[in-house]
Amino acid sequence: MAAPGLQKSTMLGRVTGLVLACGVLVVSGCGGGHVYHASKLPPDLLFSAKENVQTVDLSRLASPAVSNQLIDKGDVLEVTVETGYGTEKPIPSLVRVGEDGSAMIPLVGRIPLAGMESEAAEKAIVAMAVERGVYRNPNVTVEMKRQRTNKITVVGAVDKPDTYELPRASSSVLAAIMAAGGLTRHAGIEVEIRRPARSAVAATEPAGPALTPAESENQQASFRERVGSQGRPASSMKINLVEAARQANGGPPLDDGDVVRVEVMDEEPIHVIGLITKPGEFELPANQDLRVLDAVALAGGVSTPWADKIHLVRRMPGRDAPVVIEISIKDAKRKGQGNLRLGAGDVVSIEQTPLTICMNTLQNFAHFSVGAAIPLP
Repeated sequence: MAAPGLQKSTMLGRVTGLVLACGVLVVSGCGGGHVYHASKLPPDLLFSAKENVQTVDLSRLASPAVSNQLIDKGDVLEVTVETGYGTEKPIPSLVRVGEDGSAMIPLVGRIPLAGMESEAAEKAIVAMAVERGVYRNPNVTVEMKRQRTNKITVVGAVDKPDTYELPRASSSVLAAIMAAGGLTRHAGIEVEIRRPARSAVAATEPAGPALTPAESENQQASFRERVGSQGRPASSMKINLVEAARQANGGPPLDDGDVVRVEVMDEEPIHVIGLITKPGEFELPANQDLRVLDAVALAGGVSTPWADKIHLVRRMPGRDAPVVIEISIKDAKRKGQGNLRLGAGDVVSIEQTPLTICMNTLQNFAHFSVGAAIPLP
């Protein structure tokens, strides 16, 4: 067995050799390709704060309030005309408001009623009956029998995708989203409204109850005239919910058969690797920014106290290869420099450096030497 003095001298020599080797590594550093430094980063490599629909006041998308009592195109009304002639009880008639906003009242003729409430419609029918010499002083009642609804299909990032019937007067993007249970946490900021094509043959309106063939044909002709002899081509438009909320503009009213598709943000997670306690992938939060130091914290912090260099690997549109951005943890903590906003698919790699290699080697050597110096019984 070597003498204690010799053993101590040998250990000191090894430690000295390791320290000198570490010094050379720290001074020389490691070679490699071009990397960008956080302090001199081109603006096109930065991610701006993302617009998020979760923070938007969706109530600003609401359309101006419209009374549900207003008569509208396609509504079915029950009209009763009491003349006072005879003792028989008047028989109510069911009439439908056509696409031109008028309804065919038995014996009286066609009268514009759209946009009126029941009381105003009654007065209009009375006035027209007297003017046309049909009745002298009739008593007219108008009741809403069935309001026309629009069937709207809602798909994408909503809680309950399905087809819903919405009152025609309040068929808006907001009403469709609310009917579908609201937005999910993966909803994007864009909504697409798809309006299917309607052929000339299909462009017919149900006649409804209690309409004579002549009245039905008049309404169908009016409807075909509105949609055109060639029908209606398919169309599509997109609405930015964030911008629409800023402008308090919920977009155009929806039509029967429209499809509302809410964008789904299925973003790629970020990855944290290297000298980290719990390496793995992490989902970007929907309602706030995630920065470099946040990602390090999510992964449990660095696994060695000497780790300071981060390589942020980022794929950018228009670039064939990913870019590498070098960040100092110390600078990010002290000055905020390099604490960059992360985007989908970013890789945060806590790198080995000459210092971490040497310090970990010294630490392991010290543990080994202490263990070896303990004499066996």
